Amino acid sequence: PVMRMTSGSAGYDLHAACDGEVVVEPGKAVLVPAGFEMAVPPGYEAQIRPRSGLALKSRIGLLNSPGTIDSDYRGEVGVILFNFGDEDFIVSRGDRIAQMVICSLPSARLVETEVLESTVRGPGGFGHTGRGEG
Repeated sequence: PVMRMTSGSAGYDLHAACDGEVVVEPGKAVLVPAGFEMAVPPGYEAQIRPRSGLALKSRIGLLNSPGTIDSDYRGEVGVILFNFGDEDFIVSRGDRIAQMVICSLPSARLVETEVLESTVRGPGGFGHTGRGEG
């Protein structure tokens, strides 16, 4: 079942719905079925996110993270597990493999323009604001 572990949990735990065991080899990705379909309401998305315990203990993460389930998708939910570690990772049916958070989407209108207003940061990116002086 898809459920939250505690009343304060933001995410719903997703469990592997594979037949038998699935081996995720080091440096490889595997699509693991979660065993359910869902209808996300318009104006929302479901985000599939890694589990911190798997990341820390087993170096297992998700490619395409967070994954998005759109409101018009009607197939089975799957989780793309990636093994960042050095050893095989075994997934068994029922294992908690990811978490799902339901998020509302803001309504935004994109406007094409030739000029952007300037900011203090300007075009600096990729770590620009994290540099210390000295």
